[in-house]
Parts: sequence; structure tokens; C-alpha cells
Amino acid sequence: MDKTPDEQHDRMMMARAIALSKQSGASGEYPYGVLICRGGKVVAESINRVKHDRDVTRHAEVVAISAAQKALRCTSLDDCVIYGSAEPCVLCSYAIRESRIGRVVYGLHSPHMGGLSKWNVLKDESLSRTMPEVFAPPPTIVAGFMADEADRALLECNPLVWMAMKRRGLFVTEAPGTQMSREPSLPRNGHGELLWGPLRRNFFDRFGRR
Repeated sequence: MDKTPDEQHDRMMMARAIALSKQSGASGEYPYGVLICRGGKVVAESINRVKHDRDVTRHAEVVAISAAQKALRCTSLDDCVIYGSAEPCVLCSYAIRESRIGRVVYGLHSPHMGGLSKWNVLKDESLSRTMPEVFAPPPTIVAGFMADEADRALLECNPLVWMAMKRRGLFVTEAPGTQMSREPSLPRNGHGELLWGPLRRNFFDRFGRR
């Protein structure tokens, strides 16, 4: 069956987002790629910038939203579409809601960090009900779009990182269940943190952060 022009455009834009995710991974960042379109044209795009900018808020979505607002000279992106190789985290999902992006298309689901799968920020109607002067109604969401292609790109980019992510279920190709298991919290001052704290700062942060 032939694809509609809209479907063809979505595939083209998502292919670009996936290519950006590979570029992000190759540059030492976490493998995320995002672009924002308006009227079928790319307004802004970004990879993750956490490591490059030494700033944990510089997620690909946040960077792209900031660039799009500057390019369009407007904080409201209600007539824009954001494409991401993976589900936006809760931080990025809030930025999407406050910038009023009208449509969200993403590939891999993120059961532990996602702003839809884990914390329902993207579809939260209470934001727009209580503060309609700030928040538009929830965006249209196309979830799991080209998820298999996004998954293969992660594998090609870094098989070891891909295996670790798959093992922990950080990114999945199929939509996660709505019921999340409640895991016990880990104390920040426990004995395990005597080991994990220095390891994070001096070893793990070198991959995608430092």
C-alpha cells in the first residue's frame, strides 16, 4: 500500500532524527537526535549537548526547542512538529508542553525515563485546564514510529551501549505496559554510594557527560 505524503514526510524526518542520534553517539554524547519542523520544513535540529556544554540540561529536545524559538522569534511552537529518535524524558516533555508544540513523533519507548511511558507529562490535561493561558492542550503523539530503525541505529553506533540499554529496558521498540512495578528507593547516603558516587563522577560520566 502506498504511503501518503504525510507518512512519507514523517519517515523522512524520522530518518534524519535517527541519523542525528548516530552522530550524537559518535561524538561521545548519549545517542539522541531531534529536529523540529514547521510547514514541512526543518526549523531546528540537535544532538545531545550534555557532554559538549558540560550542562545536564542540554538534552537534544531542549536545545532544538531553544533554537526553534530563536529562529521563529516566538516562544510558542504550536504549529510545529518535533521528531525524536527516542521518547522525550520528563524534562524535555515539560519543555515540549510549555513551548506548546502541536505534534510529537518519536521512535523508541523509554519505560524508565519517558515523559509519556513513565510520567504522563505529554498527555497531562490538567496543565492546560488549570493554566490555559500558558499551556495548550496535549499534543498529538505518534509513539513508536520507526522504532525498529532507531533500535538498529543504536546497535550500529555502539553495540556495548546498546546491549546495556536493552538489558536494563531503558529503550524498547514495543509500547511498555501502563502498570509500572514499584521499585525500592536507594538511599543516597548508603554504603553502596561510597562506591557508586566516585564511579559516576570519575568513570561513567566520561561517556556522554564529561
